[in-house]
Amino acid sequence: MTDAGSSDTSRLPSTILVRFTRQIKDAVAYEIAVSSVTLPAQMEFKSHGLKYCRPVNEACCRHLLELRPQKAAKKVYFKMRPTQLASNLLCCLAIASCVSCGPAGDPEQTSSTNVQEEPTVTDSTVETTGTPAVTDPKEATTQEPAAAQEDHSGQVLRHAVFFSFKETATENDIKAVISAFAELPSKIDSIIDFQWGTSNSPEEHDDGFTHCFFLTFKDEAGRAKYLPHPDHKAFGDVLRPHNDKVFVIDYWGTPQEKMENELKHAVFFKFKDDASPEAVKEVEDAFAALPSKIDTIKAFEWGKNNSPERHSHGFTHCFMVTFADDAGREAYLPHDAHKAFVDVLKPSLDKVRVLDFTPGE
Repeated sequence: MTDAGSSDTSRLPSTILVRFTRQIKDAVAYEIAVSSVTLPAQMEFKSHGLKYCRPVNEACCRHLLELRPQKAAKKVYFKMRPTQLASNLLCCLAIASCVSCGPAGDPEQTSSTNVQEEPTVTDSTVETTGTPAVTDPKEATTQEPAAAQEDHSGQVLRHAVFFSFKETATENDIKAVISAFAELPSKIDSIIDFQWGTSNSPEEHDDGFTHCFFLTFKDEAGRAKYLPHPDHKAFGDVLRPHNDKVFVIDYWGTPQEKMENELKHAVFFKFKDDASPEAVKEVEDAFAALPSKIDTIKAFEWGKNNSPERHSHGFTHCFMVTFADDAGREAYLPHDAHKAFVDVLKPSLDKVRVLDFTPGE
């Protein structure tokens, strides 16, 4: 770290916008702009009626969503030591260059929401992908930074989508949504596999989601083609009037042969903020060991969320377990090995979501 006299800030733009969220109980989105990098150093805040953040630090930078030039509107100043300002700016710039984040929504569409409440879909707004926009300020913190040059050879990209519908949606409205979604593979050739079904989990951890859609792409290029595709956007127009909530998790999976009959058991975890990497790894390994202990598990894969859409509701891990039928699940849930796994999970778990479906039903 250098002192103020030797810090090189000449190459920094005069105005920088940093949008991030903080993992606090009443997490809200903040915007910060630097109005000056010369003495005396000043920080400029734009609030939108929300709480003001403390000075930028490494913890804030870890939740960085976007870094781009933009003029700030409302000014609230406070003093900061030039050395601290320069180092924090460089920290944010460095992290911005290596963190892969989804496109930030328009600030005017982001509202303050208690993170313990379920995110809601707003009818008047829509993401560029065509799916309903979700008011969930914590979404930006759930994506794991992509490891440099990750090797996904031999894997496929899963896109798991779940809907709940408004009470006003009729059976015909829901059928129209299902039909429109099921037509997308014939219209968008980057979809290499598609399954859907209605949730039938007996565990009561579905959070009100009723319909499950499981898409597969060959790679990220396939997803990148799908999301802004006109037919995907047209589907969003069919969905939006009837959709209540949407939940999306993407992860890298393993190609599997389809079974004549199968029951998908999709499990999602959101870990506590203070869960250590070692504790999370222990959970991952313990879950991955279950197929060798419970023979009714016919297929298994898991991965961390990498969706560029912000509909994860804070969940970071997906575990997809496949049974041949209901009997396989009935043997799995009370199994001693499953119960032992739950004991490993509980100390680190914040929230679990489970949705089961039989493809086509």
